[in-house]
Amino acid sequence: MHEKTLSRKTVYEGLILNVDMLEVELENGRRSHREIVQHGVAVAIIPRLPDGRFAFIRQFRKPMERICFEVVAGNMDHDGEDEADTAIRELKEETGYIADSMELLGPIFPSVGYCTERIDVFYCEVTGRGDTSFDDDERIETVTVSEEEMDTMIRDGKIADAKTLSAWMLYKAKKSGF
Repeated sequence: MHEKTLSRKTVYEGLILNVDMLEVELENGRRSHREIVQHGVAVAIIPRLPDGRFAFIRQFRKPMERICFEVVAGNMDHDGEDEADTAIRELKEETGYIADSMELLGPIFPSVGYCTERIDVFYCEVTGRGDTSFDDDERIETVTVSEEEMDTMIRDGKIADAKTLSAWMLYKAKKSGF
């Protein structure tokens, strides 16, 4: 299966994403249109604390008009920034925790139907904690939960964020050898 791109026009250029309109030709010769959100690489981190609990965040998300429980995550600051360095930076900025090391669990593609975003999911263990340094327009609360509490919140439908669910699944798969 393949679609040939016939034309591409950027219809919106934003701070963290662009939107392109494409005209494509399908294998059968028919033409169609695709709207694609162009987004760079991001990271998500599952940080395990010395007591065995895990750090997550809560923040208000305007598109959903609610506070969401999420994995620590963020975008690369610039082209060429290493993904593991981005994960270390984002963890420190959002929670204050300092990672001993970062282990890549794998990539996820949050919405393949219309978005190019790739999120590289990392696992780390943390020892120290310093000050946070989130952006001026961010309000973030760090929350720590046990593995059992996280599993229960997922079973009870209290977590709906796709990157958080995917990141936790990758962590559980790594832990179990799945």
